[in-house]
Amino acid sequence: MKTGLGISLCVLLVVCTGTAWAQRLAVSAAIANVRSGPGSQYDVMWQVEKYYPFEVLKKEKKWIHFKDFEGDRGWLHESLVGKINTVVTTNATGNIRSGPGTENEIRYTVERGTPFKVTGKKGNWLKIEHAKGYRGWIYKSLVW
Repeated sequence: MKTGLGISLCVLLVVCTGTAWAQRLAVSAAIANVRSGPGSQYDVMWQVEKYYPFEVLKKEKKWIHFKDFEGDRGWLHESLVGKINTVVTTNATGNIRSGPGTENEIRYTVERGTPFKVTGKKGNWLKIEHAKGYRGWIYKSLVW
């Protein structure tokens, strides 16, 4: 009986290790170039803005290989990132409200892929701030 429990715990640890303990960071620079490899000699594939979150896949010297909310992968220099509590919108559009609830007015609407710094939480609502200073509340299921 103890052996079965031990094996079950080992399997659970192996399964959870890949996702539950992945380090999550965010872009701290105003704009960051995502490169195809770990160095400035590699091509710029796209750019991301401040507060863009990602999961760290591996580190190579001063470069971070990452995966974002869409599963896209790239490289960022460590000087452009930090440990910031951030989210990114995942729906085609998302309503940013004046308070934590649908009874609050919609301040503005954002597109998929808009990053925000999380500054508070109330239930399933997140208090957020955009790099340009826009603030409001968004429902947790609308972000990654």
